[in-house]
Amino acid sequence: MLSFDHLSPDVVLPDYDREALRVRMVHIGFGAFHRAHQAVCTDRLASEQGSDWGYCEVNLNSGELIQALKEQNGCYTVAEMADNEMALRVIGVVKQALHGKSDGIEAVIEALAQPDVAIVSMTVTEKGYCYEPSSGKLDLSHPSIVHDIAHPEAPHSLPGIILAGILRRRERQLAPFSVMSCDNMPENGQVTRNVVLGLAEKQSSELAQWISANVTFPSTMVDRIVPAMTAETHAALREKLGCDDPVSVVCEPFLQWVIEDNFVSGRPQWEKAGAELVSNVLPFEEMKLRMLNGSHSFLAYLGNLAGYEHISDCMADPSFRQAALQLMLDEQAPTLHTTGVDLAAYAHSLIARYENLAIKHRTAQIANDGSQKLPQRWLDSIRWHLLHGGSYDLLALGVAGWMRYVSGVNEQGKPVEIRDPMSEQLAQRVAETPEGEARVAALLSLKAVFGDDLPAEPAFVAKVNHFSKLLREKGAKETVKLALASA
Repeated sequence: MLSFDHLSPDVVLPDYDREALRVRMVHIGFGAFHRAHQAVCTDRLASEQGSDWGYCEVNLNSGELIQALKEQNGCYTVAEMADNEMALRVIGVVKQALHGKSDGIEAVIEALAQPDVAIVSMTVTEKGYCYEPSSGKLDLSHPSIVHDIAHPEAPHSLPGIILAGILRRRERQLAPFSVMSCDNMPENGQVTRNVVLGLAEKQSSELAQWISANVTFPSTMVDRIVPAMTAETHAALREKLGCDDPVSVVCEPFLQWVIEDNFVSGRPQWEKAGAELVSNVLPFEEMKLRMLNGSHSFLAYLGNLAGYEHISDCMADPSFRQAALQLMLDEQAPTLHTTGVDLAAYAHSLIARYENLAIKHRTAQIANDGSQKLPQRWLDSIRWHLLHGGSYDLLALGVAGWMRYVSGVNEQGKPVEIRDPMSEQLAQRVAETPEGEARVAALLSLKAVFGDDLPAEPAFVAKVNHFSKLLREKGAKETVKLALASA
């Protein structure tokens, strides 16, 4: 366990009064990204500005991290890594920690009802919102939502828990909080608003109207590469720290956070710790989702099929490196609403970040939950090209790569574990159709992913079938080369 008594002298420790912190934010989803991103920015603010904004951290599912965090008095280590360099910082802005299963959902709702709480934030990945990616609306058929409609007092879902917290504060005449998504979704604030209001409507239209008038849902754009921890990174940190820290996390030095300044009960002065507070986050979200996340997903599916374990391995292949750059500049950049940004410089900076050898970002990790990610990372761009007559060969290759990946067998004939909220539907369609155009059609029929429009576009379907055939016959490496030649 992390112990200040045994730490290396070059580790940056909290230099502020931790006792002066107040639980003014509840964060749901104490995963690696939050630990390396929002909590770091808040810790910087406490250190540099004397901020008293502290966190209650909540995990709804996994309890091991929360237990370890409690045993370490709310502290953990972040390691910023660049090639052979490692900078360590102990984060100390956590005041409270809860696990939804062992502590109980009632304890989580009570945490949301603490008088000082002004912000509820979350990093639960796209699937945690129980929404339809193709529409951005609440998925009323989702099992957790079905349960929460019937049992609003004992919610299972993220929207249900947030709604219960809002209700309890209203009953106690406490100030409402703002609900801030920090997940990689376009207009993540609007999606959060949609699912909370959609569930509230099932209780009463008056409640939904009250929330609409009194609760804000600021959007954010978050950017930092945070790979999953491995035995190797844990060992490297143990050697550097002088002790174990099971809550530790590694990340790249780069950090960006763009926040819509729309808070109903106050907020930390994050802009004094490197964040950007703006009136409209959408252009920043769109740029990051399509250029960074879109190229990441492209490398994840095609790279994994080619046998590349990490993004940095993909960068060592000139064809994959060029394809990622070309995808960003030629097929994603034209679709953006961003102004005043040098998109070519941005794309080249992303390639440089992908080349960081210290960041072992696994292609299989990025490949998770593809059914939730494809609409915003690729498919909206494809729709733009279909409307404007643009070229989208690499995007179509990405879709074909995803289809081959979710077929469950890699190019070496080994099984691939598909982690996706739609894994059952994917497996069913794969099992019922042979490789080829029948399987492409079956996967395109997933309305929650592709909508009604894309399967009805002959040119798009033809491109996906073309690249699917090449992947089967020539493999990912050769297909990427051929796609570059034709794009």
